[in-house]
Amino acid sequence: MYMSDKMYPGFTFQKTSGSVSSYVMDTNGLEVLLLQQELAPVVVFMVTYKVGSRNESMGETGATHFLEHLMFKGTDRFNKEAGTSVFSELQQYGARVNATTWMDRTNYYTLLPSDRLEKVIEIEADRMRGARLSAEDVASERTVILNEHDRGESEPSRKLYQSVWSSAFVAHSYRHPTIGWRSDIETLSAESLRSFYDTYYWPDNATVSVIGSFDPAAALELVLKHFGPISRSPAIFPDIATAEPDQQGERRTTVRMVGEPASLIVAYRSVRALDPMAAALDILAVILGNGKTSRLQRSLVDSGMSVGLSVSASLHRDPGLFYIFVALSPGRKHAEAEEIIQKEIEEVVRNGVKKEELSRAQAKVCAQAAYVRDGAYSAASALNEAIAVGDWTLYTTQEERVTVVSPKDVQTAAGLVFQTNSRTIGIFDPVREEHGA
Repeated sequence: MYMSDKMYPGFTFQKTSGSVSSYVMDTNGLEVLLLQQELAPVVVFMVTYKVGSRNESMGETGATHFLEHLMFKGTDRFNKEAGTSVFSELQQYGARVNATTWMDRTNYYTLLPSDRLEKVIEIEADRMRGARLSAEDVASERTVILNEHDRGESEPSRKLYQSVWSSAFVAHSYRHPTIGWRSDIETLSAESLRSFYDTYYWPDNATVSVIGSFDPAAALELVLKHFGPISRSPAIFPDIATAEPDQQGERRTTVRMVGEPASLIVAYRSVRALDPMAAALDILAVILGNGKTSRLQRSLVDSGMSVGLSVSASLHRDPGLFYIFVALSPGRKHAEAEEIIQKEIEEVVRNGVKKEELSRAQAKVCAQAAYVRDGAYSAASALNEAIAVGDWTLYTTQEERVTVVSPKDVQTAAGLVFQTNSRTIGIFDPVREEHGA
């Protein structure tokens, strides 16, 4: 292992948390995170851009996801026509290549043999500012993305989830689907996508993560070699200006379409991921709906009311939604499940949680945190989400944060979040598919 605060030419050391050390490139502000794992001779190289659907305005929804697709169309150096596409260049080494877009970020990541690290660094640096974004590529990917969008439109749970978010938020951009509204996907142009790309795709709006088996000095030297010549953004990155107003009463939304099973979402306006209350809400989600001993598992699934449920604190850069999703058993009514959920919520608010419940939940969260650190690929995924919400050390301090949560903290968090006036109820009410004669 290396000295976490060792100085490297071209970089300024920032801090070390757990086994992760951070540096900032002196020339352009690129943040670099190093996490060594000597489990196998492989490495993950990931670039996380601090832009997601959160940053999109009306008329350009889906732009971040669209750009995710277009980034794989390549640059003047790496492209399909020249036989040097991103995929062909990396997959010849057996690399695993992908990208994802979400509300607060976009990430591009590759798992490959450690001795091939320079190739992926070269490619990512080249497409940070060199993506072609041609009109022809926009047209071809538009068809692919519209097909992806339309497949999602036929999934009742996805429709319900989006309907709840779009009802709970009236001003903030979290109300928009990450894939974008169909009319925007249909009309986004190469020029508008270029403008969006030129606004956000810069080194000082990105974090590079190197995870796995590698030599720190050599890795930083390669990052400096390929990313160093890229300048900082010429402008200040715009942040969203619209704050979501306080909700003044319960909202309800219903989705009716062909599909099964009937389902229900009960959601509450919540806090941002960096709020001190966030760890208590993570614990509360586990106590309510994670595992056979959870409260809603017993009252909904074990009782035969539901065939499945999930509970999530859903923590983001800005306040999101704490939500409970329930898939109903055949013949059961939404109102029945809603009544049970309300009773369980009121019980937590009034009487709190037991120490045994808290201990089990803390153990589960800590076990999951340990699990995602086991291997470069899973570590990259978890670290990416911490970067996205604004503090990568959330990845290294999760156990520390959840183990100090007290029963009182959980009860206080429940009382503050579970407010009727900030609740949104979503119902999926299946309709029968009509067959022709």
